[in-house]
Amino acid sequence: MMLSAYDQATFGYLTMNSGMWNGEQLIPTSWIEKSKTSANPGYGFMNYFLNCDQKDIPAAPITAYSHIGAGTNMIYVDQENEVVIVARWIPGGDKNELVRLVL
Repeated sequence: MMLSAYDQATFGYLTMNSGMWNGEQLIPTSWIEKSKTSANPGYGFMNYFLNCDQKDIPAAPITAYSHIGAGTNMIYVDQENEVVIVARWIPGGDKNELVRLVL
């Protein structure tokens, strides 16, 4: 599936707002909360990459998470700072530096 950067940002805002869009609950909050729980360190349900150990993105708060696809297409979601970052085709090791510079 190919998404534009705008589509990716829209998805990031949807998850940042706990599934709510224009006053309508599109994704149940229970699904969003389940997605942010981890059976494996750093990886939540579906494509949520959690930052609970701050190993992958130490510059980000522990509550931040990312949706990551092939080629390190990243949607970074940070509810604490009300930030969504879309980065496309960046080297995986540059995720932390990008987030650090934005924050």
